[in-house]
Amino acid sequence: MKWDLVIRNAKVFDGVADSGKAMDVAVRDGRIAALGEGLPQDAATENHDASGQWLVPGLLDIHTHEDLEVELDAGLPEVVRHGTTSVVVGNCSIGLAFGAQRTSVQDPIVDCFARVENIPKTVLNKTAEKATWDNPKDYMTHLDELPLSANVAPFMPHSMLRIEVMGLQDSITRDPTSAELKTMVGILEESMQEGYLGMSTDSLPLHFLANQPNVKKRIPTQYAPFAEYKALTDVLRRHNRVWQMTPATDDGRLTVQMFMLSSGRLYGQPLKVTALAALDSVNNRLTKIQALFFANFLNSKVMQGDFRMQALAAPFRIYSQGVVSPLAEANPQMRRLIETELEDVAARRKILSAPEFIDAFGAMWHRGKSGFNVGHLRRKLRLEKEFLTRDLNDMDIYRVPVVGWVGKTFQFAYQRYQFWLMQPDAIDDPEEQRVFSALGKEIRDDAAFFLGLLHHYDRDLYWSYVSANQDPEVVKKLLLHPKLLPGFNDSGAHVTNMAFFDGNLRALHLALKDDEATFARMVGRLTREPAEFFGLDVGTLNLNAQADFTLLNPQALAEYDGEASIEYIYREIFDCHQLVNRSDGVVQGVYVGGQRVWQQDRFTPIHGRHPLGHALRVGAR
Repeated sequence: MKWDLVIRNAKVFDGVADSGKAMDVAVRDGRIAALGEGLPQDAATENHDASGQWLVPGLLDIHTHEDLEVELDAGLPEVVRHGTTSVVVGNCSIGLAFGAQRTSVQDPIVDCFARVENIPKTVLNKTAEKATWDNPKDYMTHLDELPLSANVAPFMPHSMLRIEVMGLQDSITRDPTSAELKTMVGILEESMQEGYLGMSTDSLPLHFLANQPNVKKRIPTQYAPFAEYKALTDVLRRHNRVWQMTPATDDGRLTVQMFMLSSGRLYGQPLKVTALAALDSVNNRLTKIQALFFANFLNSKVMQGDFRMQALAAPFRIYSQGVVSPLAEANPQMRRLIETELEDVAARRKILSAPEFIDAFGAMWHRGKSGFNVGHLRRKLRLEKEFLTRDLNDMDIYRVPVVGWVGKTFQFAYQRYQFWLMQPDAIDDPEEQRVFSALGKEIRDDAAFFLGLLHHYDRDLYWSYVSANQDPEVVKKLLLHPKLLPGFNDSGAHVTNMAFFDGNLRALHLALKDDEATFARMVGRLTREPAEFFGLDVGTLNLNAQADFTLLNPQALAEYDGEASIEYIYREIFDCHQLVNRSDGVVQGVYVGGQRVWQQDRFTPIHGRHPLGHALRVGAR
């Protein structure tokens, strides 16, 4: 017996046992070859002493848009460095299964991704230029040809499926003909035979196209009639595949109707559904209550469903460059500004200067904040439907030319402005003087102050707020709920708005704060459980399993501060800045196919240069 590698003396958490056990892990030909205590030293080509470290199966990130990044950087460094070795792509109805789908009249990758996932069009153009295949089978083959440092499991994206069959313009203006629906069903059937996870759709009222003349139109999946959803999910049901979906938060009846498709009682066989998202919203406490209700009800003996909402392991902190932010799309006034091209500052300033816009924004900003009315009652009871915060105290300034404001709230800046009104000569910061002089002395409330700053700084005003998951104890309960799945990291999307690449580490940190038993349980939640739900042959340390595993420093993990890990960096391969996480020191090693791609604080030479990961196919080994 000869092994390529033995990891020795690590404390192993396999995602099944309720505690860790000190043992050795042997690898041969990229697979787990043996586990046990005291494996012979001379039986391995390489021995690595991992004393004091904890070894867990490679972590899964079940909600990403890394299908874009993988075309530009197949090593997927921003997920791999945090211990993630498998990613799910093609979420939210958009993806690359059909290549670029470009014609003289449509540019779907740019049109669908730019606003939905807040990715610059320049980056999307680079991706589209590389997407030279034109069918789902060739996409799988293409993924296998890349030097992947993580495994990639794709969904069939419904918006792209509609575009492929109907064309972009028809897919947002009419229902499919019976022949077109039959073609869609046939393509989906073929993709299931190729091993796709299932299909993704989207119904969130935040997701709009980015190219003229359709900037007021939502992405194609949202124009499908229920009969279309039913016909396509019937294919998934027959193959026992997964439907990734987001509810129509503006249409409760449709949401319930779609959720009910999971029911085996109603439809003869359960349909696997994973939905967004189980969040503890700051503005609306019903969000969490409704998520838990459906999780319990649909999976009950009465309904016989197979339904999993996704839970985020971090405070849901959203960063905004001026108005550019995913949740701002839900606000009609903010959406008017986002509809402009990213570089068109003049267009946004023209809108911001319009009296009718100022009045409408002010009415929205102040609605329900005072008086005896339903809006005020909803606000007091945390039952608002607003996605956007309307309180300067909740808005944290991340980057702005006024250095003294960085790390403070908008309320602090507003108080400085009010001080300037009384004593203008007492402000000694030249930049602060400049912005206050530009705002003038006519601003009379916080809404006008916020609009004034947007007008003056545009995207140079970089700020954030936490819209959900403020209480870590509530977050931990959601992550451990057996009918939810940890995930919704959105890795690879919202490049200047979110940074949850370390979402799995944040979940492990929360669990470790309790005890090792909770940690052991969380390991299973991030590895074996999602792999079983999606039907993937990863996430275990079983004999002959692919040797994907992560070594952790338990002390560094216990002390890890995910909120402090966020950095704003320039990524040359994108030619733009991006929010990322840095957990260096927590993750001691990441192995994919038995090869080490990360160690302590750096990537190894093999990372991104050799095909270690592969396209994950349901039912394949």
